[in-house]
Amino acid sequence: SSEVLEAIENVIHGVLQSLAQKKAPVLTVANRTDWRNIEFKDSVGLQMIPGCTTKQIRSDCPQSARRFALMLKILSMIYKMVQSNTYATKRDIYYSDTLLFGSQSVVDQIINDISCMLKIPRRSLHVLSTTKGFVAGNLSYTEEDGTKVNCTCSATAVTVPSNVQGIKNLTSHAKFILIVEKDATFQRLLDDNFFDKVSPCIMITGRGIPDLNTRLLVRKLWDSFQIPIFTLMDADPHGVEIMCVYKYGSVSMSFEAHHLTVPSVKWLGLLPSDLERLNICKDALIPFTKQDENKLASIQKRPYIACQPLWKKELEIMAASKLKAEIQVLTSVSSDYLSRVYLPNKLQFGGWL
Repeated sequence: SSEVLEAIENVIHGVLQSLAQKKAPVLTVANRTDWRNIEFKDSVGLQMIPGCTTKQIRSDCPQSARRFALMLKILSMIYKMVQSNTYATKRDIYYSDTLLFGSQSVVDQIINDISCMLKIPRRSLHVLSTTKGFVAGNLSYTEEDGTKVNCTCSATAVTVPSNVQGIKNLTSHAKFILIVEKDATFQRLLDDNFFDKVSPCIMITGRGIPDLNTRLLVRKLWDSFQIPIFTLMDADPHGVEIMCVYKYGSVSMSFEAHHLTVPSVKWLGLLPSDLERLNICKDALIPFTKQDENKLASIQKRPYIACQPLWKKELEIMAASKLKAEIQVLTSVSSDYLSRVYLPNKLQFGGWL
């Protein structure tokens, strides 16, 4: 915490120095969304290059003065929280003054900018993200406040903890981890008691694009147990994008890649080649939109696809057919095909990439 306080004090000291010299204070932040500032490293995923380009948030410029003020406001809130050892969610910060901040996304972006500017992980800033992910299966752990959580005996899923760093005493006999893209599929596998049927496993869903806590938990489980991690996604560009976030990270959070990515993640399904192999009826597939075409084209150009020839092939099949499929398409074969046949066969015979 002393490191965080010192980093914030250095920023404020810089602001005061500028004012003392009758200069307009400026905050310098890295350009987090520019692909030119990102490099791909097989062992880490997407990470920021050391000498990346920056942008200035000036206090004397009408376009950025408001953002400058908001950054100082949130820095002061973080400083107080670290000092008093209290925590707040990004949502708490937004609701502390909705008129001032204007929207939740403004708060989210500023907190990421601050984390990147100070080179300090967000959880060390005492800012927690609101969790939307679920976990179920062969896993138990103790939360920071001493609460014991057992995901094994629960018929319903457990919410991913809001302070993943604080959980300890993780125990599991799981043979693998299954990341499921959608809540509906996750619930279906839960109802079918999937995590007991094949072999003990841990199931996680970020319910779409995963929040920070879900990604941190996947990473923590990988560090703790070193067991295979598989993904079950829709066979569409959006599903591939989500899988890449777990495996390689995202451009906007590339400055935290070391804590968030799991490069060993495997693509289990739904593969575009599966649709042909299983003779899925064309009528059950969904035609691409223009947005799908653009998204797929942008994914195909990314540096990590070049080192995944098998993924590349699957994306080419998808691009050629211009058709996408949701995991639920497997119910057209039979209602419990996913948990009874598809997943057990894939896991037994190595049908992942």
